[in-house]
Formats: sequence, structure tokens, C-alpha cells
Amino acid sequence: MADPIPAPHRSATDFFSDPLDAHPLWFKPSLFLSQNFDSESYISELRTFVPFDTLRSELQSHLSSLNHELIELINRDYADFVNLSTKLVDVDAAVVRMRAPLVELRDKIEQFRGSVDGALVALKNGLKQRSEAASAREVLELLLDTFHVVSKVEKLIKELPSVPADWSNGDVNLMDKNSMNNGPSLQSVENGTNLRETQSMLLERIATEMNRLKFYIAHAQNLPFIENMEKRIQSASLLLDASLGHCFVDGLEHRDANAIYNCLRAYAAIDNTRNAEELFRTTVVAPLIQKIIPHGPSALDLGSSGDELENDYMHIKQCIDKDCKFLLEISFEENSGLHVFDFLANSILKEVLSAIQKGKPGAFSPGRPTEFLKNYKSSLDFLVDLEGYCPSRSAVAKFRAEAVYNDFMKQWNLGVYFSLRFHEIAEALNSALESTSLVPVHNEHSGQGNSQNLTLKQSVTLLNSLKSCWREDVLILSCADKFLRLSLQLLSRYSNWLSSGLTARKVGNAGSNSGNEWAISAVPEDFVYIIHDINCLAMEVDGDYLEHVLQLLSSCPSDALNLVKQSISQGGKSLNDLIPKVINTIVAALVEKSDEDLRQLKGITATYRMTNKPLPVRHSPYVSGILRPLKAFLEGERATKYLTEETKSELLIGATTEITNRYYELASELVNVAQKTETSLQRIRQGAQRRAGASSDVSDQTVSNTKKICTQLLLDIQEYGRNLAALGVDAASIPAYRSLWDCVTLPDNPIPINF
Repeated sequence: MADPIPAPHRSATDFFSDPLDAHPLWFKPSLFLSQNFDSESYISELRTFVPFDTLRSELQSHLSSLNHELIELINRDYADFVNLSTKLVDVDAAVVRMRAPLVELRDKIEQFRGSVDGALVALKNGLKQRSEAASAREVLELLLDTFHVVSKVEKLIKELPSVPADWSNGDVNLMDKNSMNNGPSLQSVENGTNLRETQSMLLERIATEMNRLKFYIAHAQNLPFIENMEKRIQSASLLLDASLGHCFVDGLEHRDANAIYNCLRAYAAIDNTRNAEELFRTTVVAPLIQKIIPHGPSALDLGSSGDELENDYMHIKQCIDKDCKFLLEISFEENSGLHVFDFLANSILKEVLSAIQKGKPGAFSPGRPTEFLKNYKSSLDFLVDLEGYCPSRSAVAKFRAEAVYNDFMKQWNLGVYFSLRFHEIAEALNSALESTSLVPVHNEHSGQGNSQNLTLKQSVTLLNSLKSCWREDVLILSCADKFLRLSLQLLSRYSNWLSSGLTARKVGNAGSNSGNEWAISAVPEDFVYIIHDINCLAMEVDGDYLEHVLQLLSSCPSDALNLVKQSISQGGKSLNDLIPKVINTIVAALVEKSDEDLRQLKGITATYRMTNKPLPVRHSPYVSGILRPLKAFLEGERATKYLTEETKSELLIGATTEITNRYYELASELVNVAQKTETSLQRIRQGAQRRAGASSDVSDQTVSNTKKICTQLLLDIQEYGRNLAALGVDAASIPAYRSLWDCVTLPDNPIPINF
């Protein structure tokens, strides 16, 4: 009978729960045995609905159960596990039997490898020998080609005229001579072909061969064969250069276009463009320029014609068009391959620059700005004329990139020129602003509109200085940014001059404000000129002046023009911003004058204190003088002529408001003092009466004195209100006047404002 299967063990803690090996429904150990199991994706999937601690606990529990199962398996089959080693018999013999074929296979492989290595070495040696043989053959072929080319060049050179003078003896003599020397080599001459053209064609052919020879030499350097042929090569090269030079010069003298074309192609072939450019400069250009701008002994004989270049450039342009244009047209011919030459820069411009430096060095001196600018602009026109010969933009760019072009432009020291102009323009304004007083000028521009109708020398100087920056005989467009900055600095200098002067006048300390004496000593009528000039300057700067500047800079990008417009407009705005400050200065001066009459109201107290005068019935005499300075100012010639109605209204409102404020301060102080004095006297009298045993009412007298003073002040401010109305100001609209009226009318007897 088989033993019954024991029931699963349960501890006290799990007696009423599931067995220990029970797992939740979401935990499936069978998934661990699948081939595509991925632990990370498994854990990330479970963590969406299972807490991490719970998952870890379940995995540890499963690990413990696996370890327990493994131990049970080992214990169950332990006897078989121990007897495993006794069943492995004759293992060493089996190893020996398996090793023998492996050793034999390895020996065969090593033998095969050795034979392959030997064949590889032999193959490499053969390839090396083949490569060396090919290299030697290439060198040999190169040397042979070099030898053939040298021989060919020497043979072709022998066909050239042996005496350079023969080039100018005419075609007939040369045809006879070369027909005898060269036989059929000049068959084309015998057929009537121009000898010069034939020689140029031959030179072009030689140049082509020389180009090949240079290529061969470059690839066969440091070879004894080449070194032995070096003298022959140099001799051939010198002969070619000399012959080519004579042929080119002869072609230039006779204006033989075909010969010149062939010679230029020959120069281009041997990469010797500088020789052609130099020959053209010395043989054609130099004699022409020497006649126009003489230098050296010839210049002393002819005498100096000054440093002006405009007339010289005119003659040079004519000579270029007459004597140089034919060569320029040949060199600029399309698809000719002659674009490597730059006769404009390296022949014409180079000779012109040299002639000016030697014959008229003062033309480049900025010490005389007017002459310097005239020569500079003439030079720019000359360069533009030269660029007119260029057939394309790329040719113009190439011309401007030449070293001679840059050297020519460097001769014009624009920085020094601007410094001199800066000092000239800025010093004129600075001298005018250093005057200790405002200097009126006679209105010479009265018929030219209000924008030119300036009244002060300082303002006229500013406008002239601003215009000088953009005059045709001052401005250089390449320095436009500097002149723009100078214009803004001039506006800023004028604004600072006004602002600092007005501030110094307000402070009133003349000793520590050097340069501001004009503002401290100026009368209100002088500031009318300032207001008028500020308006005129701002209108001009933001109007015709700005339009003129933008027109001069019209070639600049739109973004740059917008910045220029903003900066100049800001300068005009800075002038307009000073007008309120000037108006306040005028108002302060008028208030100060009116204050002299206002202070007379203090005499009202002395008039009615301790007297038996009756109540006043008319205003005080000082009232008529309070607004007299303001009225005289507004009705004066300057204000009437130069101030706008808007400005006069602003001045009127500002001045009357400040004067009324001052009137209120003095009147309220007077009333307060009178009331306090009367109150003190009343206490004294009452005390005396009590000590004397008498009783009387003394308050009537006190009230009477205060009432007299207030009545007088009321009559005065009524007259003051009528004077304000005569000027066009509603007194009741001024807060200080209402306060003044309330102050002089007693609280027990309020009176509405009336005049």
C-alpha cells in the first residue's frame, strides 16, 4: 500500500489563509520561461497597477520558493549526483584519439599557410619591380619629352630674327632675310602674310612649348639630366622673353591687333603677364603721362602748374581713349583667355600714380582741405572712367582688388581731412558760443522764409555749421557717418549751451559758471530771440535740412536711411524740448520784476495800524504796477514780432499764475500777522482794563483795524483781477487768486468774486 501524500505544511500564521506557494492572479511565473521575456517591459507593465513594494515582495517570495525547490531536487537525487564521477571511465584515451586528427589538420594548415606567404612575397616583389620599372619608364619618357621640347624650342627660336633692330626695318627686308635663313619655315610670309603677325604666331607657339617645358621640369626636379640642361633652358627662356618683348612693342607701335593678340596669348601661356603690363606702361603710357604731368628735369623746364589734378585727368582720359583703348579692347575680348591681364591697374593707373607722386606730391596733402577734396573727387571720377572700360562686374571687381588700386586710394588720407574739417566747423560754433552775451544779427535772410529768419549770431553759426557738414565742397560720402556724427554733436553742443546757461541763471551763481554769463546778464526780451531761433532751427533741421541729407545718402540701404532720419529728428526734438525751460526762465524774470511792486503791499499795515483812518474806498497805487512788466513784455516789439500766439498765451498763463501765487503768499502773510497782532493787543488791553477795575469792550477797535486791512486788500485784488481781465486772463480760473480772495474776505462776511 502506498504511503499517503502528506498534506502541505502550514504554519500558524497561514493556517486560515492560502498556501505559501499561492500567487496573486497578476503574477504569472510561467512568463519567465518564454524566449522573448523582457524584464524591464514586464516590470514597467506591472507597475501601472501594482505598487513597487508589493511587486518586490512577490518576486522575493518566488525566488525563495525556487531555491527551496532546487534543494529538494538535489536531496532527492543525491545518490546519483555523487556516483556521477565513477561512471566517467577511460576519458583520457578518448581525448588522445580525438587529438591525433586535430594535430594532423593543424600541420597541414601551417604548411599551406607557408606556401601562401611565399607566393604573396613573390607577388609583392614582382609588383614592386613592375612599379619601379613603370616609374623609371615615366621618368625616362619625361626626360625624353623634356629633351625634345628643349630641342624644339631652340629650333623655333632660331627661326626668329637674330637682330632686334630688324623688327623695325620693315616687312620687306625681314621677308628677304628670313626667306634666306629659314627657307620654307616662313612660307606664309612669301604668300603675303604680315611678317609681324607670323612672328607673333611663332612666339605664341614657342611660349606654348615653354609652358610644356615648365610642366616637365616641375615633375622632374633634382634630376642630373635636367640640371645639365638648365643652361639651355634659361638661354631659351631669355631669348623668348627678349623676342616676345620686341614683337609686342613693335605691335604696339604699329597697332597690329593680330600681332598684339598673339603676343598676349604667348605671355599668358608662360604666365608672365607682368612683363606685358610693364612694357605697355613704359613704352606707351609713360611718355603720354610724362607730357601731361612732367616730373624730374623736364618738370623744372616746363615749370609747375600747381597741384590741381582735374585738368590733368581730362587730358589723361583723352590719351587713354586715343592711344590705349585699342589694347584694352583686345585684352577684354570675350572668350580670348586674356582676362589675366589688367592694363588698367598695372599699366595706366600705376603710371598715373607714379607721375602724381613725383610731379605733384602736394595733390595728396590734406593740409589744404578745399584743394584736397577737389583732387580727391577728380580722382574718383577718373577711376570711374577707367572702370567704364571694364566689360563686366567681375572685371570691375578685379580692377578694384589690384594692389595698385589700393595704393592709389591709400594716398588720400581722409581721416586727416575730416579732422581738419571737424576743427574748422566745430571751432566756428564753439567761438560763437563762448561769447559772454547774446549777439543779435541783422536779418539778412528775411526774404527767405521763417526757417532762415534767425536773430542770434550763435543760432546762425549753428545752422551754417550744420549745412557745412553736407556742402558739396566739404562732404565726402565715404565719411558720411563721421559728418552725421559731427552734425549731431553740433546740435548737442548748442542744446547743452542753452541748457547750462538757463540752469546757471536759475541758480544765480555767475562766478562758478564760466561760459554762462550770457544767460545771467540777459533780459527777458533776449530770450524771445532764443525761443524764435529754437523754433526756426527745429523746423529747418526736421525739414529741408533732413530732406537734403537723405537725398545725399539716397544710395544707402533703407535701414540706414531710417536710422539717419531718426537721429537727426531726435536732434531737432532736443531743441524743441528746451522751449518750456526758456519760457520758465522768462516767467521767473517777469515775476521777479513784479515782486518789486508786490512788496509795497506791506505798507498797508503801517497805514491802518493804530490810526483812525476810515475804511478804504479805492485800491492802492502799487496794484497798477504789478502786471506792468508782463504787459510791457507781451506788447513789446520783440514779442510781437517773434513770438507766436500760442507761445505768448503760454507765457501769459505761466507768468500770471506765478505772480498770483506770490501775491497770495504776501497777502496771506500780511493778514495773518495783522490778525495775530490785533489779538495780542486785545489781550493786553483787556488785562489793563481788568486791573483798573473797568469794563469796556475793545474788540470793536481790533476788528476795525483788521477789517480796514482786509478791505484794502480786497480793493487791491479786485483791481488786480480787472488788470488780469484786460490782459485776457480770467482771474477766477487761477487757483491762487481764489485762495487770495478767500484770504482777504472775512469768514463772517463772505463775498463772491467780482471786479
